[in-house]
Amino acid sequence: MEFDRRSVRRHGGRLRRTALIAGVSAALIAGGTAVAPGASGAGSTGVTINVSPRVAALVARMTLDEKLSFVHGGTDPKALGQAGYIPGVPRLGIPELRLTDGPAGVRVNEHATAMPAPVALASSFDDGLAREFGRTVGRDGRALGQDVLLAPMTNTIRVPYAGRNFETFSEDPLLSSRMVAGEVEGVQSQGLIATVKHYAENNQEDNRMGVNVNVDEQTLRQIELPAFEAAVKAGAGAVMCSYNSVNGSHGCGSDELLDSILKEQWGFTGWVMSDWGATHATTDIVNGLDQEMPSGVYLGGELKTAITDGTIPVSELNDSVARILQQMTKFGLLDGAATPRPARDPKGGAKVAQKVAESGAVLLKNTGEALPLTGKDTSIGLIGPTARTPKVTGGGSSNVVPDSAASPLDTITARAGRHTTVRYAAGGDTGDPIPASALSPALPVDTDGTIPVTPDASFYYSGTLTVPTDGDYSFVFDLPAAYGLVKIDGNSVITGFLGSSSAAVHLTAGAHSFEAGALAIQGGPTKVRLNWVTPQAAQAAREQAVALARKVKTPVVFAYDDGTEGFDRKNLSLPADQDGLISAVADANPNTIVVLNTGSSITMPWLSKVKAVLDMYYPGENGAEATAALLYGDVNPSGKLTQTFPASESATPVAGDPLRYPGVDDQENYSEGVYVGYRWYDKQKADPLFPFGYGLSYTSFAYRDLAVRQSHGALTVSFTLKNTGTRAGAEVAQVYVGASPGTTAPQAVRSLGGYQKVWLRAGQSKTVRIRVDAQQLKYWNTSSHAWVLGTGKRDVWVGSSSRTLPLHGSVGATR
Repeated sequence: MEFDRRSVRRHGGRLRRTALIAGVSAALIAGGTAVAPGASGAGSTGVTINVSPRVAALVARMTLDEKLSFVHGGTDPKALGQAGYIPGVPRLGIPELRLTDGPAGVRVNEHATAMPAPVALASSFDDGLAREFGRTVGRDGRALGQDVLLAPMTNTIRVPYAGRNFETFSEDPLLSSRMVAGEVEGVQSQGLIATVKHYAENNQEDNRMGVNVNVDEQTLRQIELPAFEAAVKAGAGAVMCSYNSVNGSHGCGSDELLDSILKEQWGFTGWVMSDWGATHATTDIVNGLDQEMPSGVYLGGELKTAITDGTIPVSELNDSVARILQQMTKFGLLDGAATPRPARDPKGGAKVAQKVAESGAVLLKNTGEALPLTGKDTSIGLIGPTARTPKVTGGGSSNVVPDSAASPLDTITARAGRHTTVRYAAGGDTGDPIPASALSPALPVDTDGTIPVTPDASFYYSGTLTVPTDGDYSFVFDLPAAYGLVKIDGNSVITGFLGSSSAAVHLTAGAHSFEAGALAIQGGPTKVRLNWVTPQAAQAAREQAVALARKVKTPVVFAYDDGTEGFDRKNLSLPADQDGLISAVADANPNTIVVLNTGSSITMPWLSKVKAVLDMYYPGENGAEATAALLYGDVNPSGKLTQTFPASESATPVAGDPLRYPGVDDQENYSEGVYVGYRWYDKQKADPLFPFGYGLSYTSFAYRDLAVRQSHGALTVSFTLKNTGTRAGAEVAQVYVGASPGTTAPQAVRSLGGYQKVWLRAGQSKTVRIRVDAQQLKYWNTSSHAWVLGTGKRDVWVGSSSRTLPLHGSVGATR
């Protein structure tokens, strides 16, 4: 879509998030139970829910307009900055509902606990920690006046480029299922309603509103849906349907997904809300949608007309309202029995955030015991912008205003002590405002270098950018509460949403057309900042970093990327030529250590040159403290990768096939079938850079004495695990199960069947028993449309990753 300033002017900046979420370009651009009266269920399946007599009575007393106000969003008179609002019915004692984004903490116009990225939580392989994560966010949400959390996200990590990989958990359905169940339980234990999203197959951000995913039944059931079902079984109060279409039906109007599978087969009794702007038709309410967000384009006046003229029966509306009210009853919101709103606990939240960051960090390389740092590291050079300015979280719905966030430079300096010298060099540059000499006309910046944006006054600029020399120019757009877009010569360079986005573009000397715009989205004014980094500035920063690396004993390079909702990465390289920076620093000093603040897998052309790599993901508000503790060995790394890191761009499950990703003419084929993530690498016998489940420790572990016992279709896998090193530490022991020889349906070479995180003292041994549920031995039969237990002799492996499996056995025919 074209960047159209006229649409911004025409709407006076009052563009709804509905339009914006379609793409930044478009946004800037253009007791007992009863059945509720008439609640015959939504759609053709005849799905019904039992509701309390009180809910049934309330539905009967509500006027048509009051019912309609429940099935679409409205405007919050308090303007707290959350994502959505439902007004309630004061005359019947039905309170209002406030809905907040929350994959990595509560996103409102106030400070909140900024948790590490959910992918870091999943990398802990710690189900109990998932519940603790959920409890922390749940308490924050209640304390900040919210009732519904728009999280957790549990879409499969299928595409390595996907912009929201950091917001979800894993490429494996079992791990995602256990993580989402734990988080849902934790969130709802605090009285906050959890919303699992985005149902289903929202596995990329590019063209997420237009793409139709063609996926076979077995793949849908075995790969994407198990985690959603686990969330339903854990009691999630709401489900958010997705922007994309699945097998020809858009996600929020799919009778198969919403009615047949979710409500009928899984028995979901909560409500289905649309993603923001994902409703396509008034008839979506017949196919299982209960609530259109954020406003009522289809389920407002149009639905009222359809009910009045008899096109849609009022029973459909009654069922949707009853589902919402039933959850409000369950959480005590109708009768004052809700969990009292607590005071915020910033210190407690920060403690949990740090625990998650420490537990989920993954040590990817450690040659010659370069880590942990010791007193022998008497001079350290910290390099990279995020060594000084912490990378807390990604952009989009996960962007939280943290209570505080220390600089890694400060925490590492403090931990190093007075006998160690810690120096800093940016290595890269966050840039300076584009000068008036380069832009005609000049940008309308304030004296502090920012550009003011309000909901009533969008920022739009069109002019000419003149650059003095050929070279790579980087642009950095800070958008704390806004959407933003930068186009050069008609090509989109930056599309950003809540957070900082950067990109580099090669420009020839001379004049170029330049467009930029921003739109405030959280109900209040904000300030955005648009900077650039010239080739000369970038080269000078790199030379300073290399000079510092030569002076110190240990250079530590902090590298980052800018994962965000709404936009996929264009490649798997680090932005702003950080790959070149790391390589240059390592050439200057072979003792180089790399700390990654990235959201998903990356390629590492410099890997052989550096001594150690520690992946911190987006580590939350206490990420700096966690990083210092891990680098110095105060905490022993124990995280494991939840996604495969490819060896190259050309060696991924979607490489070279645009029909697999990003799609052709709005059609995308999941033709890899069940072979997602490590399943694809195993089938293709392809070597990844780092395999699923991989992660090092400062100690070592040994596995022996495997025994496998079968009972009632499930397996009990036992073995001895020993800490063979000199430090206490935790190991994630993983059990993988092989294919069924009696099954002709596609099967993985091996799939994760169970895992357990085991803490051991130095030299300690322990007998570990891991149960492999019967469900992990089943496959989806497309003839019977049911789960079927695989038969025949099954291989069983145990080890520390999907590719390091020292124990191998088998079990007799399953039955």
